[in-house]
Amino acid sequence: MDSGWFDATLAWISAHPVAAGGLIFLIALCDAIIVLGIVVPALPLLFAIGALIGLGHIDGTYAVTCAALGAFLGDGIGYWVGHRWGPQLREHWPFRRYPQLLDRGELVFRRHGAKSILIARFVGAIRAFVPAIAGMLRMPLRRYVPMSLLACFLWAGIFLAPGWIFGASYDAVAAVADRLVLVFAGLLLVLALAWAGVVYSYRWFDRHANDLLARALRWTRAHPRLGRYAAALIDPNRPESASLAILAACLLAIGWAWFALMGTVWMRGEPLALDLTVFQAMYELRNPLADRLMAGLASIGDWEVLLPASTLALGWLLWRRRWIAAAHWVAALTFGLVLTTGLAKLIDMPLPPTAHSGFGFPSVSVTMVTVTFGFFAVLIARELPGRSRVWPYMVAGLVGALLGFARLYLGAHWLSDVVGGMLLGIVWLLVLGIAYRRHVARSFWMRPLAAIFYFTFAIAAIWHAPKAVDPLLQRFSAPEPAMVLDRETWWNDDWARLPAQRRERDASRRWALEVQVAGELAPLQGHLRTLGWRTQAQADWTATLGLLDDDMPPGMQPVLPATLGSEAESLLLRRPAADGRVHALRLWRAPARLADGTPLWIGATQTLAFERPLYGLFGIWLPVTDDGAAYVELRRALTGFPVREAPHPHSGAPVLRVRTDPVARSGQQR
Repeated sequence: MDSGWFDATLAWISAHPVAAGGLIFLIALCDAIIVLGIVVPALPLLFAIGALIGLGHIDGTYAVTCAALGAFLGDGIGYWVGHRWGPQLREHWPFRRYPQLLDRGELVFRRHGAKSILIARFVGAIRAFVPAIAGMLRMPLRRYVPMSLLACFLWAGIFLAPGWIFGASYDAVAAVADRLVLVFAGLLLVLALAWAGVVYSYRWFDRHANDLLARALRWTRAHPRLGRYAAALIDPNRPESASLAILAACLLAIGWAWFALMGTVWMRGEPLALDLTVFQAMYELRNPLADRLMAGLASIGDWEVLLPASTLALGWLLWRRRWIAAAHWVAALTFGLVLTTGLAKLIDMPLPPTAHSGFGFPSVSVTMVTVTFGFFAVLIARELPGRSRVWPYMVAGLVGALLGFARLYLGAHWLSDVVGGMLLGIVWLLVLGIAYRRHVARSFWMRPLAAIFYFTFAIAAIWHAPKAVDPLLQRFSAPEPAMVLDRETWWNDDWARLPAQRRERDASRRWALEVQVAGELAPLQGHLRTLGWRTQAQADWTATLGLLDDDMPPGMQPVLPATLGSEAESLLLRRPAADGRVHALRLWRAPARLADGTPLWIGATQTLAFERPLYGLFGIWLPVTDDGAAYVELRRALTGFPVREAPHPHSGAPVLRVRTDPVARSGQQR
């Protein structure tokens, strides 16, 4: 939260608190006005305002009041519109063309009466229409106004609360887990986009299926030579014809997108600009806690997870003598794997720096997950009633989105590899889906098959993920530092070429890097342990969730890990200090290496205090200003090691250089 525009916005809000209230009023007003409320993105705006309240830039009571009054006025306008035009409102645009906008609101109002004013405030689809329905049905003002005021104040408080809580806890959590928060936010955004893409695409095709079928039939009659091939798919007397028309339309659109992407990648022979941008953004989000979670999610595309579920599903189809379904299932998986592997070897795309080996364009694992879950959705969706047919496709979209995001985060693929894998998988499953739907008319009981497939996949993923995390993290580790220094030159001068502080967006987390160590860490670790320092293992998710346990004493609670670039800490030492605080030494692999192979480390000293933000919901060790107390404590402890100290030319802060190799230590003793 350190960008220039954001700082300017905060400065403007601080200097114009009344105008900020007017802006909040206007957002809530637009969200509540009939029709306009559909297109105004009030939720993210209110979240941002709530965050500013939590950060202390806006008074909370004033903001809630402004939002509630804006919503009340917007609802009042809707009530007046409904009261003014009455039932004739349905004859005016846009209600004449989209009568369902009022039908849903009227259904809620007739079912719940005055309570519908309160209910509708929290249902986005009908929020702006129920007040108009109340006016249209002549609800008395003496009943409408109190309920509307109550609903608007509750809505303002509840919708501002998430951002308010986030802002109040931001400084505490972001001190050690800002990247983790951003990773979760990005993952949730990708899942939301996948969900919305599947649901709204399905609904659009569901509404236009008959129109697509009619257009296809007209085209076959107008083009008899080419149309006879399309006519083989489209028969108005078959119930599957509408589904085949939808699949064919999707195949044309997605097939075009796939070949356009493949042609672009093939001709360039190098990553696209967007690939590099996404890779760099993901690389800067790397942190130890998210690393393990993303590695676990990335493992769901491994054959150890997909093969058991696919095999048992095939066995069930064979047992039930569904020969055509079984044959298409085998073809989907076999030819999908062969085609993807062949393309990956044919198209020479350089791998990302963190992927030291593996396939390139398209991603094999993403393609196979798309084909496996997508074609399984084609198998079982036709057996489901009505709109419930969308959920297998939704599962396929969400699983593919999880895998794609996780592999992008780890740097296993470029964005074009992931998108290309998804598009190729969709094209192949559409081809197989059309072939399968043409030849299968019999229905079958899909519940056992769905239970077998999804349950086996879940069990295999839970069993395989813990074993796959460490190998995956090692496989997609950061590359060796490009900067190479001579050991003696580093000791004398080149230490100043290493960074003076962490490169973070927020100035409060740009900790000074005031320690540099050449040599193995074991001698330093052993020496400090005799002086009361103890090594803390890197906190995992189990230890992190333990921060919610308020019965555990602070001394037993872990210090959360931090990163330097994308590197996790190699060593974290802590020692009790005065007033219940602790001194900490964090060491990372340096962004340079010594020419003779001697390990080089860079680190920071800190004083940490245990705090319980968010009304004591959790505890966390946070850095506090100590005027160099932790640095002085470490400097005194390093007796017996060759040590040099000098101010960094870029920051002016002192930097401690230490050598732990036996030759240097024996020379120091002499």
